[in-house]
Amino acid sequence: MFITFEGIEGSGKSTQLKKCEEFLTKKGYPILVTKEPGGTDLGKTIRNWLLNPETTFHHRYSELLLFIADRCEHVESIIKPALSEKKIVLCDRFKDSTLAYQYAGRQGDKTLIYSLNNLVTIDPDITLLFDCRIETGLSRAKARAKLDRFEDENTAFHQRIQDMYHTLAKKHSDRFNIISTEDSIDNVFNKTISLLEEALHKKGYHES
Repeated sequence: MFITFEGIEGSGKSTQLKKCEEFLTKKGYPILVTKEPGGTDLGKTIRNWLLNPETTFHHRYSELLLFIADRCEHVESIIKPALSEKKIVLCDRFKDSTLAYQYAGRQGDKTLIYSLNNLVTIDPDITLLFDCRIETGLSRAKARAKLDRFEDENTAFHQRIQDMYHTLAKKHSDRFNIISTEDSIDNVFNKTISLLEEALHKKGYHES
């Protein structure tokens, strides 16, 4: 089963993924946790380039192509092998992030971005969209560390991303689940893990 965690900067998705990893591991579920970019050795290098505030790209689509290269390698070397072993894959960001950030945020060419996104043919079974106000997310991001290239973008950029996430959630309501993070971490986790365990049981997964 392939489960992705999505959201704007500071939405709390990575915190919730970590808590889900700890909970499901203790319960004995066969899981693999990964992320984009950075799920492979190559991806870690790409991640450093992409997030570094000092990185400057001279071509409009250099950033996009790095994300796509990361995903192609990530899927073939990490995600597909784990799924073939019947593991539950929890992934921090996937295709929806490309649409939200590169198509909506960067306002790239729709046809090109959808075409490149489709180089990878697998899709999530479930997508958890962690949702909060942009002001809340950016405030959290500023509180935890120096802002990266994406966090440091203007409010309009983040608004376009959030709007696209909501559009995708409506279009793919069969797999999207929106979870508000305008609440305590524990309350958000309780909602998240309840939803996940219900889905896992339906798929035949049970704690050992």
